[in-house]
Amino acid sequence: MTWTEFVYALGDFIESTFVIIEKGGNAVNNFFIIVGFVLFFYWLKKQADYNKEAKEKGGLL
Repeated sequence: MTWTEFVYALGDFIESTFVIIEKGGNAVNNFFIIVGFVLFFYWLKKQADYNKEAKEKGGLL
C-alpha cells in the first residue's frame, strides 16, 4: 500500500462518517450549539467564582 492509497483510504473513511451527520440534520447543529452555550455559562460562573475569591484574598485581579 502506497502513501497515496493510505491517504485516500483514510479520506474515504472520514467521508463515510459524514452520513451520520447528514441523517441527524439540524439536530446535530443544535446539539453542539446547546453544549457550547452550557459550557460557556459554566466557564463564566467559574470565572466569577475565581474573581470573587481573588478579591477576598487579595490575589491577582
